[in-house]
Amino acid sequence: MKRTIEVLNELEKEGVFYRYAIGGAMGAIFYTEPFLTFDLDVFVVLPQAAGGLLSLVPIYNALHARDYEQKENECVVIEGIPVQFLPAYNALVEEALDHAQQIMYENVPARVLRSEYLVAIALQTGRSKDRERVRILLEQAQLDMNLLADILKRHQLEEKWKQWTE
Repeated sequence: MKRTIEVLNELEKEGVFYRYAIGGAMGAIFYTEPFLTFDLDVFVVLPQAAGGLLSLVPIYNALHARDYEQKENECVVIEGIPVQFLPAYNALVEEALDHAQQIMYENVPARVLRSEYLVAIALQTGRSKDRERVRILLEQAQLDMNLLADILKRHQLEEKWKQWTE
């Protein structure tokens, strides 16, 4: 994983994307006991292409130049780790990227989405595995409940929070 993070940092430094942060299940592992996950979800802020379109092609091209290839399910295996790049697709994810925490992983700087944003994104996504992730984060992470309440309110997720936690 160390080398995978180094590659992410190189891509950001080269301007392939402007900012990244680890999210999804792997992001949650930084706050909870480890659990099984198959890929590394990396949220990114991409430069806009002509016509205002966002494209992952520059990421795939930059990784191809480093001999990493895109696989069938949109993942690229970087140093043995399947990585899925997810563009910042809405205001919540953009905000989460803006507030990502800088961590050190084996002496390599990396950014991880804050646990409160992981909860909010899981709520918004709404899959069964997201519900389980919320449960685990509630039990094991040191959530700032005031921050979480503020995020949920601003992104109209309070009702879903009640449904999932009552």
